[in-house]
Amino acid sequence: MSQTQGLTGRLVAKMIRNTVRARFRAVYWQPPATVPDAPIIFVPNHHGWHDGYLMFHVVTALRRPSLDWIQEFDAFPLFRTVGGMPYPPDRPEVRAATIRQTIRELRAATKSLVLFAEPRLHPGPEVLPFGRGLEVLMRQVPSANVCPIALVYTMDIHERPSAFIRVGPALSAAEHTSQQIHDSLCHELDQLRHQIHDPSHFQILVHGTKDVNERLKPPSFRSRP
Repeated sequence: MSQTQGLTGRLVAKMIRNTVRARFRAVYWQPPATVPDAPIIFVPNHHGWHDGYLMFHVVTALRRPSLDWIQEFDAFPLFRTVGGMPYPPDRPEVRAATIRQTIRELRAATKSLVLFAEPRLHPGPEVLPFGRGLEVLMRQVPSANVCPIALVYTMDIHERPSAFIRVGPALSAAEHTSQQIHDSLCHELDQLRHQIHDPSHFQILVHGTKDVNERLKPPSFRSRP
């Protein structure tokens, strides 16, 4: 099963990939040692505008096609072709329908879910208390695995920022609480922030755009013997 639906889905996916390559110098990640079986509820922190785009790359690389609740879905309706679902803050009946459909898909293990459990996009470094959505899903789908995902952006010596991703260990929905998932996400973020200056901890998930001086550097030629 693919993350994309039809030609439109492939075009939206191409737009997402092109945007990430253009906006970042690179995206680095620490993939899990093993990928748990579906259904998985991926729970990232929500500190950056590109979080959803990065999570698209994560679930695609892990081969776990996923749904994604989007508050501003009406502004991006074509995102339905890459797993997007409407979750408007001012229409509880639409949110309820999205939750019911998500529960059906998770129970059938046909899809996983990217869930931004914090109530809103906000600057870091703290992780806001989770809303009730995660708690409801964990109770309704106890067979699910929950994976905290730490996302950190850095802007330092390069023209473009870099993004770093750490995929935490899977936690059983039946054996953990929403608060324990929150605590685990905070722990993964702390670990990631301590590691971002050591590239040996990471693999490259996306090759982005190099600095302008790197792109303009003339090619080197081997000297003749």
